[in-house]
Amino acid sequence: MQKINKNVVLALLSLTSLVFLLFQLYYYKFYLSQKNGAVFSKVRGSLSGQDSTRWHVVRKFLGLISSHNIPVYLVDPLILGLVDKDIEQIRSSPDGPSPECKYFCAPRDFTTFALLDKTWKHEVGLFRTAEKMGFQWLKIINKDPRLDGMDDLSGTEIPLHYIFKLASHAIHLVVFYERSGNYLWHGPLRLKQHMDRKFVPFRKLHFGRYPGAYEKPELLLISIDDLKVQIPKNPSSFLEEMSHSRFLECRYREARAFFQLYPDDASLDAVEFRKKAKSLLHLAAMTLNKLGVKFWLSSGTCLGWFRQCNVIPHSKDVDLGIFIRDYKTDIIPAFQKAGLPLKHKFGKVEDSLELSFQGDDDVKLDIFFFYEEDDHIWNGGTQAKSGKKFKYVFPKFTLCWTEFVELRVHVPCETLQYIEANYGPDWKVPVKTWDWKSSPSNVQYNGIWPVDEWDDVIQIY
Repeated sequence: MQKINKNVVLALLSLTSLVFLLFQLYYYKFYLSQKNGAVFSKVRGSLSGQDSTRWHVVRKFLGLISSHNIPVYLVDPLILGLVDKDIEQIRSSPDGPSPECKYFCAPRDFTTFALLDKTWKHEVGLFRTAEKMGFQWLKIINKDPRLDGMDDLSGTEIPLHYIFKLASHAIHLVVFYERSGNYLWHGPLRLKQHMDRKFVPFRKLHFGRYPGAYEKPELLLISIDDLKVQIPKNPSSFLEEMSHSRFLECRYREARAFFQLYPDDASLDAVEFRKKAKSLLHLAAMTLNKLGVKFWLSSGTCLGWFRQCNVIPHSKDVDLGIFIRDYKTDIIPAFQKAGLPLKHKFGKVEDSLELSFQGDDDVKLDIFFFYEEDDHIWNGGTQAKSGKKFKYVFPKFTLCWTEFVELRVHVPCETLQYIEANYGPDWKVPVKTWDWKSSPSNVQYNGIWPVDEWDDVIQIY
C-alpha cells in the first residue's frame, strides 16, 4: 500500500480550513449582516456602532410600517422626555439633516411605538415583509375585555402587543383600542407558555405590566434624527398621564357568582334608579373633569362596581371621593350651573368637608373629601341635629382607572382593602339597612363641632 505523504495531507487540510473560513466571512458579510442587522454603517453624530444600530433599526421599522400604510406614533418615554425638552426648537427647525443623532441613538434596548387597532387589520403581509428585512417578531394576544358582560364572558382573543427584533434592538408596538367610555385602552403583556422569555428584556418594557387607559391624543408630525415620526402633541402631558394610567377591569366573573347567590333586583324602581344614577354620575364626571378635579368612586358606588359591576339599586345616591388637596372653590357653583343644587355642606376645608347635591327626584350626589395623614387617609361625617363629628379611616391607597356605566372613572387601586375598611369582611353580603354613624367598620367618633361654628359647618338647603 502506497505511503501517504503527511505534508500533502497537512497542506490539503490547511487549504480546506482556509476556504471554509473565507466562506463563513462571505456568508456573514453578505447574508447574516443584512438579515439580522448585525453590521450597520454609522449615522451622523453617533458615538459608536451600537448607537448607529438603534437608529438604523428604527429607520427600517418606520420604512416597514410605511410600506403597509400603518399610522404608528412614538410613545417611548425616554425619547419623549428628550423631545419635550427641545419641543419648541424641534417645531421651528427645518427638516434638513441633523448634525447629530440625539434621540434615537440614546442608550436603550428597545423603542416603543403605539398603534390604533381600528387603523390597521392586515397582519400577514407585514410579517412577511418584516422577515425579508431581517426582523424577528412576536405577537402577544389575550382576551378582549370589551366583549365581557354579565351575560357572557367571551374569551375572544385580540392582539395586544407586537415586538420586532433586529440585531440587538427591539421595537415594542403597543396596540390601543377604543372603549365605550370614549378613551383608549391597552392590555397587559402576558406571555404564553410556549413563548421565548429571552426574546427581549420584557421586564424593562414600559407598557404591559398593567393594562392602561389614556385620553385620545392629538398627534404632531416632527422630524428628529432625520426621521419623521408622529408623537403626542404635548409630550409632557402624555408622560404624566402614563405615570397614572393603570387600569382595572370590572370583575364580571365574581359579579355573576354574586348574583347567583343574591338575584339582581330587576324591578321597575331599580331599573329607573340605575338609569338616573348613571346619568348623575356622567354629569358629575363632566363637571369635575372640566374643573380638572380628580375624583373616584367611593362608598356604596365603589362597592357596587367591585362587587356586582353595577349601581346598587337600594343605595339611593351616588358617592364620590376627592382629596382635599384638589378642592376648588369653583366646585359648588359649577354643580349648581350644571343643574344640581347644593343640598347640604358639612364641615370646612380644614376639617371633615362634605358636599351633597340634589339630582333628579330623590337621587343625590354625595362628595366626600379625604385627608391624608402619615399612615392613613380619612374622610369626615357630621350629624346635623347634634353637631357630632365622625371619622372614617382607610389604609393609604392610590388611584386606578376603570370603566363603570360606560364611563372612564377612578377607583382605589387597592380596592379590596378600601372596601373591607368601609364594609368589613362580610362586604359580599348585601345590607339594605345601613346607618352611616354606626354600620361602617372604620367609623370613629371624632368629637363635636363648637356651637358657635354651627352656622358655618352645618349648612342645609
